[in-house]
Amino acid sequence: MAENENVRQRTIDTARGGEPLLRRGRPADPHPETGDAGRVAGAATGAEVPANRPERGATASAGRLETDDIPASDESVKESSTGESPQNIEKTLAESRQRKLRLMLRQCDRVLLMDFDLLAMNGWPDNYTMAEARRSRDLWLFSALIAAAVFLSGLTGFVPAWIAGGGFGAFVIILLLGVPAVRRIYTTKPSYLDLIITRQRMLREARQHVAHLEGSDGLIWQCARMADFNPALKNTRFSHLLRLSESRSLSRQLTRREHVRLYLICLLEAEKAYSRVQKAFFEGNQEALDRGWEEVAAEPEPRT
Repeated sequence: MAENENVRQRTIDTARGGEPLLRRGRPADPHPETGDAGRVAGAATGAEVPANRPERGATASAGRLETDDIPASDESVKESSTGESPQNIEKTLAESRQRKLRLMLRQCDRVLLMDFDLLAMNGWPDNYTMAEARRSRDLWLFSALIAAAVFLSGLTGFVPAWIAGGGFGAFVIILLLGVPAVRRIYTTKPSYLDLIITRQRMLREARQHVAHLEGSDGLIWQCARMADFNPALKNTRFSHLLRLSESRSLSRQLTRREHVRLYLICLLEAEKAYSRVQKAFFEGNQEALDRGWEEVAAEPEPRT
C-alpha cells in the first residue's frame, strides 16, 4: 500500500514539474525553475515558504537606495568636521609664507652692510695709465744703463775721462730721479711701482670686505632664494660665484677686478630683492593684523 502511494506521488510530480531532485534524509525538492509546483511540493513536505520574503538581490538594491537617500549636505558636514575649515587653511598658509619671508630676511640681511665704493674700485688704475707708467719706467732704466755704460767705458780708457765723468754724473742724477721723494718734485704722475701697489691694496681691501660680508655661512648663495622677487638672480653668470659662496671659498678666489665687480653686481641685485621681500613681509604682517591673526604677524628676527 505504501509502495503504491510513493509511485503515485512520483507520477504526479513528474507530470507537474519534471524530474525531482532527491537528497538524502529528506523528501524530494522540486526543480528551482518551477513556481507553483515548488509551492505545492513545499506544502506537501510541510516547509512553508513566506510569500513576502525578499530575495537577496532585492535586499542589496534596497541597501543601495537607502545609501543614496543620504542628503549631500550631511556628507559635506561630515567632511568639514573631519578636515580643517578654509579659514584655518588660509591662516596656516599665511603663517608659513611669513615664516619663509622672515627666514630670508635673517639670512640675507648682511647685504645692507655692503660698501659700494670699496667694491666698485673707482680709483683702480686703468690699463692706459699702467702702460704709460711702464713706458716711463723703461725709459728711466734705459737712460741709467747708458750713463753707466759711458762711465764704465771711461774706466777702461775707451772714452776720455771727462766724458766718463759726465756719464757718472748723469747716472747719479737718473738714479735720484727714481727715488719717490725726489720724483714728486718735478712730476705728479705715479710711477709704475706705485700703480702696482695701489692695485694690490685695493684688491686686498675688497677681498677683506667680501670675506666680512660672506661670513662663515656664505651670503649670495642664500640670497639666491629670493629669485622669485628678482629674476635677475637666476642669471647664469652668477652661478660660479654662487658655488664658491656655498663652498665658503669665494673671497680667496677673487683675484681680479672683474671678479669683484661681478660680485658687486650680484649684491646689488640681491639688495633689490631684499627690499621687495621686506616690503612683502610687512604687508603680510599688516594683513594678518587686519584679520585678527596676531600669531601670524611677527617682527623680523634681530640681526646677529
